[in-house]
Amino acid sequence: PLSGRCAYFVQRKNRFCKMIPAPGRRFCGEHGQQEKENDRKRIPCPLDPKHTVYEDQLQKHLKKCNSREKPKPVYFVQDINAGLKDVAEITEKQVPISSLSKEELENLIAKLQKASNGLELDLKEQVLSHQALQEALNDPKNGDSAFKHLKQQASILGNMEKLHLLGPGRCFVEFGAGRGRLSHWVDVALQNVEDVQFLLVERATTRFKVDGKHKRKDSVFERLQVDIQHLCLKKVPILEKKKLPVVGIGKHLCGAATGTMHTCANSRTLGC
Repeated sequence: PLSGRCAYFVQRKNRFCKMIPAPGRRFCGEHGQQEKENDRKRIPCPLDPKHTVYEDQLQKHLKKCNSREKPKPVYFVQDINAGLKDVAEITEKQVPISSLSKEELENLIAKLQKASNGLELDLKEQVLSHQALQEALNDPKNGDSAFKHLKQQASILGNMEKLHLLGPGRCFVEFGAGRGRLSHWVDVALQNVEDVQFLLVERATTRFKVDGKHKRKDSVFERLQVDIQHLCLKKVPILEKKKLPVVGIGKHLCGAATGTMHTCANSRTLGC
């Protein structure tokens, strides 16, 4: 292990733990059970079993645990983007097409045609790139995994540039932001552009965020810890105040509101 770091070897990551143990200890609090002289019992946290806590400090931990329920922000509106809630109710309304009358079938076809009118159903794959990532793409220190993600991010920026979405006076909302690398590269691509804001939407707490790398005075970074399922964009204070056009971006998404996000992210109507 590195000097001053935990001596526990994490098999899954094939490296030693990087946490800092207490003075006089070889292991951090998470791996304290490895300490032979430590007779205190650690148990899974009832709020999030992914981490453990000393049993005799459970009540104290529950008051400050990052997984505890926190006051809801103003932009939290329960299930606003989740679509229909009652699955049982949806199932009851499903009717086999074979049981429809000719008139009902014609009405259904007309509705489907109206809903799909104007949609580009034949999507073309366009793998592009962007000069903002050229130095990183050519860095031999990057492994296969890092190179794969850089190519994907470069293609997203290339497509944004082709669609004239990279420019001043707008707010970029990154859905499923994680560490915020996609927003980071958008910011790099807009080095000489003024009045740019970034909203990084992520439902989970994230370690090793890259937000701290952004020192430009002209760009503002803000994180929204909320599930897209419950996000009402029109109630986000920074959007209410400046009313900038919104560009929705995302590299990896899943969950109840993903379909809604794909439909509405390029306007300020998501969550309305």
